[in-house]
Amino acid sequence: MSRTPDSSTFGPLLETRVADAWVDYNGHMNDAEYARVFSLAVEALMERIGLDVAGRAEHGYTLYTLETHLCYRQQAHRSEALAVELTLLDHDAKRLHVFFTLRNADGDPLATSEQMLMGIDVASGRPGPFPEPVAAVIETLPPAGDEWPSAAGRKIGIRRD
Repeated sequence: MSRTPDSSTFGPLLETRVADAWVDYNGHMNDAEYARVFSLAVEALMERIGLDVAGRAEHGYTLYTLETHLCYRQQAHRSEALAVELTLLDHDAKRLHVFFTLRNADGDPLATSEQMLMGIDVASGRPGPFPEPVAAVIETLPPAGDEWPSAAGRKIGIRRD
């Protein structure tokens, strides 16, 4: 039986460094690699809520990404330390609306990723409610409350004054 993670002390969801292979011809982390880091953050979230390899096998359940909105703020450079923080914007019985913030060692925001994740029953290949132990951990994730991050819920477009 898989162990449900303890979410009572919720620090950074993911810590990593800018790999050499992630640096492009401009001398900083390539835009696609920001998406990679946020994808790794989803994997870390899955582990945190009990959907690691053992949890996925036990529950026959996984998460799919339905939508993502990535905003770039500052450049990240070779070997720079990175940390991803999580804010839970909303959730229901089978979906998570999450907001990730990628920060450098000084705490400066480098990028954000707003994502809609869907819980999937592996046997049917269809959306299904979170298994009870997973749902219980989701309730402990850091909520946005009434103050959503300013980059959350944004739409893309050219502003015309």
